[in-house]
Parts: sequence; structure tokens; C-alpha cells
Amino acid sequence: MTTAYAEVIGDPISHSKSPLIHRFWIDALGLDADYRAHHVTPDGLVAYFEERRADPAWRGCNITLPHKEAALDLVEDRGGVRATIGAINLAMRAEDGVLIGTNTDAGGFYAPIADLPLAGAPVAVVGAGGAARAILFALSRIGVGEVTILNRNVLKAAALLSAFGLKGKALPLSAPLPPAALLVNTSSLGMTGQPALELDLSPLPEDAVVYEIVYAPLETSLLKAARARELDTVDGLDMLIGQGALAFELLFGAEPPRDRDEELRELLTS
Repeated sequence: MTTAYAEVIGDPISHSKSPLIHRFWIDALGLDADYRAHHVTPDGLVAYFEERRADPAWRGCNITLPHKEAALDLVEDRGGVRATIGAINLAMRAEDGVLIGTNTDAGGFYAPIADLPLAGAPVAVVGAGGAARAILFALSRIGVGEVTILNRNVLKAAALLSAFGLKGKALPLSAPLPPAALLVNTSSLGMTGQPALELDLSPLPEDAVVYEIVYAPLETSLLKAARARELDTVDGLDMLIGQGALAFELLFGAEPPRDRDEELRELLTS
């Protein structure tokens, strides 16, 4: 019997920690399965899905930058993701063999801040890409207050506010931060090989939370600046593990052992 497998695709992809996470859970549960990283460029995205559709051992793939929006056109959207989040981070083979797309980023993002009193609170978001769409979707469901998006393309950011029915404003990256209760970096700035995200955090109140979705490196310049101000922080592994757990169950039909999260974090940071 052929070993079932899933993958994570992106461009670049060598930094991805998803194979370590999913293999940790596969080994812990004793599954006959594998999980790999596969480099897919934008020009190769269509061919990738055509090849994998023909492989019955392939369960699906997690999707990272820059494919989260483009991949929507290559799968069935049975859950109405296009009309809500507008981007997917998971494609999987359904029981009838059809490839369907979904998004576990929103759930993975929300889990670490579920206990925060964010209803009606002001929020600042950096970036307006596929990850931002999932995060803004989650924020709209929480019922946050005014949302300020800082992005290179201000018109794109403004369109996202409108799409998710959020009140707020879109500003260039150089604009000063508002006094937000939550600051989220959804962009690739700060990632290994990318420019650092340099923000003046002084406008944030003392009880603000800074949430970084970049995990390579784990200690970004944004997190260093937040900790220098003694602000509470959420690092990129929290969202990565959270969305990965939701994806793992969909891909392999088994619940990952979340009681071993500390052990997993130690593996990821060693």
C-alpha cells in the first residue's frame, strides 16, 4: 500500500517548519504517512495541481506565500471561502476525489488571543496579502473597533477594510501607529531574506499585545522592539502550530496530540 503524504508549497519554501510539525504529529500517532516541503513558483502552480490530482497517495497541501489567493482558482470552493476570506491555505482531496480549498489561518490566528478583551478595541495590521485576509476575517468576527492597515499599497488595504465590513483607515507603511490594543504583522517583512519591519511602537499603550506571524526567524525585530517595551507578545509559532493542527486533522483524519505542544516548540527552536 502506498504511503499517504501531504505537502506545503510556496516560493520560497526552504524556511518552512511545517514538515517538522506534521512529521512530529505523524510519528507521535504512529501513522503510515509523510509530509514534505515542495518549492512551487507562481508559473508552476497550475502544473503542480495537475500532477498531484493524478496521485492517489497525495492527501493535499498547505499553501503559503505567494499562492494563497491564486490557488483558489484551482480547487472547488465548497465552503464559500472566496466570498468570506478570499484566500486559502489548504487544498485537500475530498472523499469523492475532488480537490477542495479551505482556510485554517483564521482559526490558527484566533486561538492565542481568544481570551483577550478585543471587542470594540482598536487594532493595527501590517500587510494586505493572503494572510491579512484570514486575520481580518477573524477580527471582523471578534467585533473589534477601528482597524488601521499599514501597507505599501494603500488602495489595496482600503479595499480589504471594505470587504470585511471593518471601520478604520488605510495608511502607508511609513505612517505612525495608532494607540492600538493589538498590533499584528501579517506581512513577510522581518522574515529571513526580507527587509526588517521597523516600527515605532511608542504610540501603543502599556497593555497592548504585539502579534507576529513571521516565524523564521522566531525572534524578529518587531518582537525585540515589543519586548524592549515590555509588551505582551505572540510569536509566529503559535499561529503556525494552531493552523497546522486544524490542517493535520483535515489531511490525515486524526487529531494531533496538542498536549505535546511544548515538546514541539522545543524541537522547532532547537
